[in-house]
Amino acid sequence: MKYNLALCVGRAGQVVGLEKPWNIVFCSSHMEDFNLFYRGGNVNFPLYIYRSKGEKSLFYIEGDEKEPNINPELFKSLSKTYKREVSPEEIFYYIYAVLYSETYRTKYAEFLKIDFPRVPFTKKYKLFKKMSQHGNKLVDLHLLESQDLDVPIARFQGKGDNLVKKLKYDDKAGHIHINEEQYFESISQSVWNYQIGGYQVCEKWLKDRKERILSLDEIQTYCRIVTAIQKTIEIQ
Repeated sequence: MKYNLALCVGRAGQVVGLEKPWNIVFCSSHMEDFNLFYRGGNVNFPLYIYRSKGEKSLFYIEGDEKEPNINPELFKSLSKTYKREVSPEEIFYYIYAVLYSETYRTKYAEFLKIDFPRVPFTKKYKLFKKMSQHGNKLVDLHLLESQDLDVPIARFQGKGDNLVKKLKYDDKAGHIHINEEQYFESISQSVWNYQIGGYQVCEKWLKDRKERILSLDEIQTYCRIVTAIQKTIEIQ
């Protein structure tokens, strides 16, 4: 199988009344479960559709042909407006940037409570290009593929057995304790509180591993996740 990219979006109807800000959007290079978001509701929108012997598939198999899973009329409209062709990836990244824009989330907050998000396209190519670049950075961060994650901001400290026993966040020290002796450091409160899909990411990742011993790979992954969230906040 070869690479595909999907926009994972939910409709906020299933979380009405919880007074949570809209953040039910993510990206993935794999098939994601319906329950990716809080109370479910995830829908995968793949960037490409592959065809093999007339059958449609989400992933490439030898001999397949791919086509963008985007309305052709959108390509025509954007090409006419910008006086140049834009790629499927540029459109995907632009959409992703818009959905992560705090300005967008604030302006359309009431609409986002009841329906799937709608994406406004700018008439200015320079703005489209800039937003697309931001979206590209966000996608790379969220897939944990960005080179910016190679030097993580968080570190794991303390001697022990790496067992996730009892979580405690110390906002003054910026520490996330997994037991009495060990903790992740350099975690700001904004990163600790950050949510995607209705979940507090830093807390949920560790809670899902409670009573488990973290491997070195898992510790490194968590440090990369923390860094990705910090850089996401900066881009937003």
